[in-house]
This record gives sequence, structure tokens and C-alpha cells, in this order.
Amino acid sequence: MAFPTGVPIIDTMIGFLQPGSSQYDFIRRQLKDAESKAFEFPAQYMFKNVPHDLPTDDPVSVTLREMDRFGIEKGMIGCAGESARLALKQFPDRFVPSGNLNDPNDVMGTVRSIVRDYEEFGIRAVGAFPSGVFPQVAINDEKMYPAYAKCVELGIAVFCCAGVPGPRLKFEPQRVELIDQVMFDFPDLVFVTRHGCEPWTDLAVKLLLKWPNLYYSTSAFAPKHYPKAIIDFANTRGAGKILYAGYFPMGLSLERIMTDMPNVPFRDDVWPKFLHENARKVLRLDA
Repeated sequence: MAFPTGVPIIDTMIGFLQPGSSQYDFIRRQLKDAESKAFEFPAQYMFKNVPHDLPTDDPVSVTLREMDRFGIEKGMIGCAGESARLALKQFPDRFVPSGNLNDPNDVMGTVRSIVRDYEEFGIRAVGAFPSGVFPQVAINDEKMYPAYAKCVELGIAVFCCAGVPGPRLKFEPQRVELIDQVMFDFPDLVFVTRHGCEPWTDLAVKLLLKWPNLYYSTSAFAPKHYPKAIIDFANTRGAGKILYAGYFPMGLSLERIMTDMPNVPFRDDVWPKFLHENARKVLRLDA
């Protein structure tokens, strides 16, 4: 169960430092409590050591340096913003492009943005935050279906937040049971959960076992807090279903993540799948 050395790592949620906190304005517009509105990071009450003290004059170099420190071969990033586009252009061997469902309320605009990002950047996935869009759009809402259909058509995965969100937003759109309807209607859709699925991790395990194209990523969790149900599933029938994802620089440092990681009690045969093999399959990196 020892953490392996020399095994490549693919981080399916990583990004770049940005000055200020305007990137979270899309969340703040629906927050109601005064404390959350004053937070620099909307889930700050949960994340006490957000890595905000690193230089922001060359964000790409900062992220690459941290990746190199901890043996991260590739990182999946969004393709919006100057830093991301620079990284994808200069370091295509290190960064995997992902789109984002910024506003599923604009149904055709969302479909067009997926196609545009696919044609321009070759995105391998799109991200979704059902509780974070305004108005909120549930995982199984009919407004999401054209985007899911387009992802199936293009052969790209959906990485979707599920479970109670960190920011003080309503969780109803991210109830884990809603995934069941999506997988029933789109059996060819590759769907990866983000941000833990809590408090419904036992249900998530049942769905992971049920649906061949459903996966779970560990984003936004320090390894010491990985849910026991997920570790047990990976060590038994789910070794091919769990993907590593970090949360740098949004909420966790890579140092915190990788310091905790050797203490995760994965079986020896699980580690390579968790750290890179499952991500290669989901993102079709060898296609």
C-alpha cells in the first residue's frame, strides 16, 4: 500500500493563480450571507490555507514549478483566460484543455461554446457547476441535455460537481441521485463527479458500480479527507473508477495534497490507475 515512486501523475483539476478574486464573482452574485460576500474565496470557511501568497506575475511558470516538484506529468486546465491559453500554446505536452458549461440557461450558446473550444483547443472535457450558475441548473435538467448530447457526439467527458457545494449555495441541483437519470438517458456519456458527492458517497459508490461510464474524481479534498467509502470501493471493485484531482491553486497547495497522499491506504495495484491510468482513459489521451 506504499505510495509509489516514479509513477506519472495526471491532475484532472489544476489552474493558475490570478490577482484579486474577481474570478469568483459568478458565485457571489447569488450568495446571501454577509460573511461569504466578504470572503476572498467563497468557500474560505472550509479552506484555511488557500495558496494565495505565490507570485502572480508569471502564473504558468508557478504552476509548472509546482507540478515538477511533485511529479505531475500533466494537468487538466480550462481554456479561458490569458494564462490558460498561453499554457496550452507553449506547453501542449503538460496541459490538457477543458471547456466549461458557464451558463447552461443559454442552451444553444453552451452547445456552440463546446464546439468552438473543441475546434480551437481540442478540449478533452467540459466542467459543470450546477449550483454555481445563476439561475441554478440541476445535473439532470433538460437544459443540460443538449450539452451532454454534444459531448457524446464529440467524444469528450463531463466533469461535474456533485454533492453539497462548499460555497453557501443551495445544494438541490447537485443531489447525487440526479446522476442516475443522466446516465440512463446517456449511457455513452463519460461523466466524472467532482468535489466529493458528500453526504451521499455511499450512493455514489452504488451508481459507480451500476454505470460503466460514471467516474469519481477527488478534487477539493486533501487526501486525509478522502471518504472511506471511496477508498474501500477503489480497493475492491472500483480501481478503474477513481481519478486523482487536486485543487491548486483554488483551495489547496500541491504540497498539502502530496504530503498527505502517502497515507492513503490504497492497494498497490490501485495507485497507477488512480494517479494516471484512469485519467488517460477518460480523457482519451492515447487516442
